[in-house]
Amino acid sequence: MQKVEHIGIAVKSLAISIPLFEKLLNSPCYKTEQVEGEKVNTAFFMSGGTKIELLESMDPGGVIARFIEKKGEGLHHIAFDVADIETEMDRLKKQGFVLLNETPKTGADNKQVCFLHPKDTHGVLIELCMERK
Repeated sequence: MQKVEHIGIAVKSLAISIPLFEKLLNSPCYKTEQVEGEKVNTAFFMSGGTKIELLESMDPGGVIARFIEKKGEGLHHIAFDVADIETEMDRLKKQGFVLLNETPKTGADNKQVCFLHPKDTHGVLIELCMERK
């Protein structure tokens, strides 16, 4: 893993959360995007070289809606940039980590992604991400 690529925060409403984070970070939202495969709307900010991703569910039964229902709004995941996602997935699987997807999926911000089960990472959902070529 090369660096923290972004920090994901689950929110109920981007309309409410984007202005709040613009004030908090003193930085504009530079991009919004729908990720149809995950049923989420995303908004991105840059703060001190770190990307922050807000995630809003497009579906009341979606993964973000269920997360918020269970845990409330807040930290959802930490994403790490990797040079070769398939190699890193294989390495982590051999180390005993449970992958939530067996092959890389299409994520936001032109990334291929894979998530590790939080039961293996002290309750923190970890995302591996690699720029799509």
